[in-house]
Amino acid sequence: MTDAPTLPRFADAAPRGLCTDCGVSRMTNPAACGQACQFIKPDYPGTEARVHGRAAGQTDDEGFFGVYQAMYRARMTPPAAGAQWTGITTGLAADLLRRGVVDAVLAMVPDATDSWAPRPAILTTPDQMQHARGMRMGYAPLLALLEPAAAAGHRRIAVIGIPCQIYALRKLEADLGFERIYVIGTPCSDNTTTANFHGFLARLTDAPETVTYLEFRADYHVELRFADGNRRLIPFLQLPLSDLPGDFFPLTCRTCVDYTNRLADITVGYMAGMGDQWLIVRNDRGAEMLAALGDRIALAPVDSRGKRAGPVKGFIANTRLAAGGLPLRRMPDWLRPIMGWLMPKMGPKGLEFARARVEMKAAEAILHLRREEPAKMKNMIPGHVWRIAAPYGLTPEAGERHDDAG
Repeated sequence: MTDAPTLPRFADAAPRGLCTDCGVSRMTNPAACGQACQFIKPDYPGTEARVHGRAAGQTDDEGFFGVYQAMYRARMTPPAAGAQWTGITTGLAADLLRRGVVDAVLAMVPDATDSWAPRPAILTTPDQMQHARGMRMGYAPLLALLEPAAAAGHRRIAVIGIPCQIYALRKLEADLGFERIYVIGTPCSDNTTTANFHGFLARLTDAPETVTYLEFRADYHVELRFADGNRRLIPFLQLPLSDLPGDFFPLTCRTCVDYTNRLADITVGYMAGMGDQWLIVRNDRGAEMLAALGDRIALAPVDSRGKRAGPVKGFIANTRLAAGGLPLRRMPDWLRPIMGWLMPKMGPKGLEFARARVEMKAAEAILHLRREEPAKMKNMIPGHVWRIAAPYGLTPEAGERHDDAG
């Protein structure tokens, strides 16, 4: 039995509009949200330059994914038991603790009453990282851990977080008083509440309480694993997404402007992994973390296949309907199995799949914000999102962009 992570209690969240409860509003100075929040006026070029030494390029894959030194397909050897994929994210953090590079890791563990619900925790030993393996679904105030971590005397920390959490961390880190912060990022997860997620599981199976694992895979399937050891693959096209309530994904997640966690030291995701995980090493600190794993991680070049334009255009057409409050176009039931068979063979894969997802998210952010919060567009949509969406005819309308937007 390993020792348990520390689970601090937090103040209630301050009332906010567009908010994913990253935790800043629960800290001693909730007014810091005005400086830190991604949903107010994000500055990606300036923050990238400070964190990575330069802003992202505009004409190559950095325009899609942010600053990087290297990208890989990767897997831990052997895979970690209980990991969502093979355990790279928690493996990187455990290694930092093992080598004494950091005193503590701030991450999510399952809530004691609901294994799908995330609970922010301070982990201080390598063995404790096993508690952080697997996916959690729902909002959780990760950054509220910063003050209790500092109060406990931790001076060098690692943080595992999603993009909106990491943006706020980067805006505040200079004033937090830590000697060093290592940032391990995961891509945006299209978050929803834990209660909504349970409703989604109930639409996928008659026994949602027995589901132990869910993953959206790059082969156009969702994988479910059950407590009895059984597995089930569901093609994307057969998911009941059009049956979900309109507010299933909140506006914050429908207007995400950083799907790939551009401000992490290293991003660990799946989109270009083609069955493995996808690593984006962004700066020297990320390269240091990866190199320290040595032969415990297998690396391979990323690949790219197929064409993304058709699927992205179809997604944009449906998103226009959804943003306008109209019903989504449903594929005829007889065609779904055929297309579900064709998509893994004909659809974009590897980097082309990742580019497609980033383009879809950029278009989704523009269309939903234009419909629901048009006055916020000139501040909330950064230049890289406009550039990603431009090939699909999504360009700024009057009053939607500052002349100096980066």
